[in-house]
This record gives sequence, C-alpha cells and structure tokens, in this order.
Amino acid sequence: MANTYTTQQGETWDLIALREMGSEKYMSQLIEANYVHRETVIFSAGIDLVIPQITTPIPTTLPPWKR
Repeated sequence: MANTYTTQQGETWDLIALREMGSEKYMSQLIEANYVHRETVIFSAGIDLVIPQITTPIPTTLPPWKR
C-alpha cells in the first residue's frame, strides 16, 4: 500500500526519497510513481506525492537456508 507525502518548499526528489524511503537510490521509483511531476527539479510547498512501497528482491545467489 502506497503512502502519500506533501512537499515542503525547496525539496528535491533525492531528499524526499532519502527521508521517506530510506535511501536516495529509490529516487527513480519515486519519480515513476509520480510521473506527472517528473520534470520538477525543486518542489514548491503543498504538492502531494505518492510514496511507493519498496520491495526488496531475494537474492538468488544465497543458499536456500539464507533466503
């Protein structure tokens, strides 16, 4: 289930991803979930964004007892 987040003046995609999703590496997933705002670099206040749920893949290189 996805959450929502309301931006504050001056925030950027990577900052929101870090604060809300735990790492800036999820920035592309955040942009994909909010495609309408994809061209925004610095947000103004009051924009509602969808924070997608992160799924961490299970590595297939681990032995079965560690999966």
